[in-house]
Amino acid sequence: MKLLLVNPNTTDTMTMAMRLAADAVAAEGTEIVAVTAADGPESIEGYYDKAFAVPALLHAIRKHPDASAVVVGCFDDTGVDAARCVTEAPVIGLCQAALHAASIVAGNFSIVTTLGRSVPPIEHLVRRYGHAEMCRRVRASEIPVLALDDPWSDARDRLRREVARALDEDGSEAIVLGCAGMVDMARALADEFSVPMIEGVTAAVKTVEGLARLGITTSKRGGYAVPHAKTYHGMFDRCGPW
Repeated sequence: MKLLLVNPNTTDTMTMAMRLAADAVAAEGTEIVAVTAADGPESIEGYYDKAFAVPALLHAIRKHPDASAVVVGCFDDTGVDAARCVTEAPVIGLCQAALHAASIVAGNFSIVTTLGRSVPPIEHLVRRYGHAEMCRRVRASEIPVLALDDPWSDARDRLRREVARALDEDGSEAIVLGCAGMVDMARALADEFSVPMIEGVTAAVKTVEGLARLGITTSKRGGYAVPHAKTYHGMFDRCGPW
């Protein structure tokens, strides 16, 4: 089966990191195809960036109609609902997958993300996905997303300190890492703090991989129905439904 992993920001190094993590957990016979958005922001930090990342995300998905499953590689679950309208394959974002995994292995959890402006969108997703009672807190480590990819920054130390505070102050039993740029840190942090440390890339891969192997597709009744054909004008002319 072909599993499409789309990074809705334009930073190739982040796509490569997610691809390595996905390859490490994919089942035999699953081909991971990782794609970076051609247009949009270099990182997604809050509502404004999300708005400009969706068209390129949808375009990337439409270029791979043979994908059996789709992972949107952003913890804000950027464009996931729209993506479900353009494919029958199961589609999931990192947040929904990570929250579901955390709810299975712990009685409660905290989410540690990057900037404060990302907290409200994530809190909204926590409520939408039905995990408000289990989530003790969404915490910002005040790390710009791109700093996670900078070996000269103190991003990893700041993340470690925020994880420690979450465990101490929130009494959390598990930690969800709230950014795709944290994909390569989960194992080391889990070993250091001796709690489940959940990042969304691998959780998302295994979730939609399982759905695809079960033959479960996205419903085309109601909200995820294929859009009616119409003309989109100007810079969005390529986004019109087919």
